Amino acid sequence: MADEPPREFVDFVADRLPWLNAEADRLTDGAEQSAGFAALVLSDVALHWRRLTLRTRVTHADEARAFAGRRLTMRTKQWREDQIYQVEVRVMRRQAYQAAHFPASYAARKAEVLASTVRTATAPLAEAAIAWSDARHRAFIHRVVRTTVIVIAAIAFFLSLIPSTPDY
Repeated sequence: MADEPPREFVDFVADRLPWLNAEADRLTDGAEQSAGFAALVLSDVALHWRRLTLRTRVTHADEARAFAGRRLTMRTKQWREDQIYQVEVRVMRRQAYQAAHFPASYAARKAEVLASTVRTATAPLAEAAIAWSDARHRAFIHRVVRTTVIVIAAIAFFLSLIPSTPDY
């Protein structure tokens, strides 16, 4: 894996981070750990990023989002099972407030349009960098374990080929 996350991954995080946080809040009923689930899921996505982008190109579907949804569901299910008490999650629909309920000033409405007032969001970049770093570390550990298993298997195979000398 590269040292820095690719631009496509940062864009994915910027697009999906609000959805992941909202979905984690919904699945955990607003528990304190819900923000951590989004970070873990982003790390899982980063670990499989090359495979997911290839599948997206082939199937023309958003495979990374589907994978993130499955991983988030799996992680929150494990979290619920690990609780010492029964966790009941009730899904409640939030009321959608119209813009008329919250009138904005003319300056506030124009600020969204003006290029000089648009700020680059640093949260998605930070989350992407953290997730990519964690995935890079996990990939390194997986590579070390695979190499160790292969070396041990090769040594065992070659030792089995050595003929044993009979004791006379």
